[in-house]
Amino acid sequence: MTPFDAQAILEKLPPEILPLSTGLDHIGLAVESLEASLPLYHELLGLPLLYQEEVVSDGVRVAVLDLGHGHLELLEPMGPETPVGRFVAKRGPGIHHVALGVKDCAQAIACFRDAGLQLLDQAPRPGAGGKQIAFVHPRSTGGVLLELCQSHP
Repeated sequence: MTPFDAQAILEKLPPEILPLSTGLDHIGLAVESLEASLPLYHELLGLPLLYQEEVVSDGVRVAVLDLGHGHLELLEPMGPETPVGRFVAKRGPGIHHVALGVKDCAQAIACFRDAGLQLLDQAPRPGAGGKQIAFVHPRSTGGVLLELCQSHP
């Protein structure tokens, strides 16, 4: 099976659990500085700022803005050796990941694992906004870092 063979992946999942996603949760944008980036998204574009927080376990400062049907997460690295810090150093600021809501993060992880997708997280872990999250490697998703988000664990 190639990493992009969606039909082969679907054939490995029990149909009663599909669809796994509840829709777009957020788009994560890697930025060099929240202070420098927020005026564009919050003031110029008028996106409401919902909150800011530090997710020390991921080494990021996060600003979450409301898109109406989902959120925009601005991700400022807390250092050059963090995942987002390495991303910015290698690729520059830009789209870091796409996050989809799931009803049950642990179940989604198990389904992805059973379907043969490469996971970066083997179990749900805490993310911004109190969500339970897990990441799927871009090799398994056509080059997109995919985050699975369960809003209310």
